[in-house]
Amino acid sequence: MAYETNVPYLQGMDDTPLSRSDAGADASALVRLTKVNKHFGALHVLKDIDLEVARGEVVVVIGPSGSGKSTLCRAINRLETIDSGTIELDGRRLPEEGKALATLRADVGMVFQSFNLFAHKTVLENVTLGPVRVKGTRAAEAKELAMSLLERVGVDSQAGKMPAQLSGGQQQRVAIARALAMKPKVMLFDEPTSALDPEMINEVLDVMVALAKDGMTMIVVTHEMGFARRAADRVVFMADGQIVEEADPETFFTNPRSERAQDFLSKILTH
Repeated sequence: MAYETNVPYLQGMDDTPLSRSDAGADASALVRLTKVNKHFGALHVLKDIDLEVARGEVVVVIGPSGSGKSTLCRAINRLETIDSGTIELDGRRLPEEGKALATLRADVGMVFQSFNLFAHKTVLENVTLGPVRVKGTRAAEAKELAMSLLERVGVDSQAGKMPAQLSGGQQQRVAIARALAMKPKVMLFDEPTSALDPEMINEVLDVMVALAKDGMTMIVVTHEMGFARRAADRVVFMADGQIVEEADPETFFTNPRSERAQDFLSKILTH
């Protein structure tokens, strides 16, 4: 789905596809999954997943419902445990549990489809809570950082409001600011626009495009093909718990190799 970058606070945006050089990426893998398997009972949802994501790279994961995309995303910071295989972040194997896991998980920002903001705290409190409680940041410093991030995503004027007073698009942008406040090494997005009304989708996608341009390492599970074409360095196509193929967006969308990807694209790009 094509979309317009029409949010006024994002300056200098154009319709030129991003490139790895734009993101300032280097070749080292920041995230590495090796032979990762996951079952839900008898259902084998992740099958020997091998995936590397370089620093500054934007990887968009697409595929039919039930293909394992969200499970893959959630496994990267152990919101879902895995049955076998290894997951490494910045050269360190993801711990199973405990304080070491919490420390490493702080390097992984996560944005969900359902926002997951604390309903009883203001927008500003939602963004400052993590840095103060988890990283021991001074309250004044956390507030300054939070306000700069809320301004960056275009909702600084809403800082004193409760989440229920915001639109869905505004809440999702607050959720992005909250994740960024932890200064993560990588951002995970699990269907970040699927719960939004159509008119709110663009404002969230525009923020994500700006993050990509700034060089943030991102793994994005989405049905938004326009975003994948616009912002991805690489598209990973999953089906039946496996990575079927991966390629740069131009190659994938114009010349998919597998019949499974061809069938998927023929259904979604004609609607």
